[in-house]
Amino acid sequence: MNLIGYTLFLDKLEVQARIGIHDFERNGPQRLLIGIEIEIAPDALPAGDDIAETLDYDWVRDEVVKLVAGRHFDLQETLARAIVEIVGQRPEVRRVVVKTAKPDVFADVAAVGCRLEARR
Repeated sequence: MNLIGYTLFLDKLEVQARIGIHDFERNGPQRLLIGIEIEIAPDALPAGDDIAETLDYDWVRDEVVKLVAGRHFDLQETLARAIVEIVGQRPEVRRVVVKTAKPDVFADVAAVGCRLEARR
């Protein structure tokens, strides 16, 4: 078979983020859900069963957690772009989709957020 795609993802990573423009959002962190989908070049699929041969999702998670903990973001779009820039540094990455969602902003809405997609 001819391998045509290889995608790594993190689904609904929950973090406490200092994010938002409203006063109530600046008073402290709030719950934020982050989803990341990373399309990797098919030739970067590990030949063996060794974590050193692939993009380790532990690294992705750790970088995102560190980024979120490091500062206040006014906009979800700014955070999503920063995640794209970090993940996109890796040469094997062909496409990144980042979705951020604030699940606790409105009582009558499951979540508000953004989705950003970048391609090499």
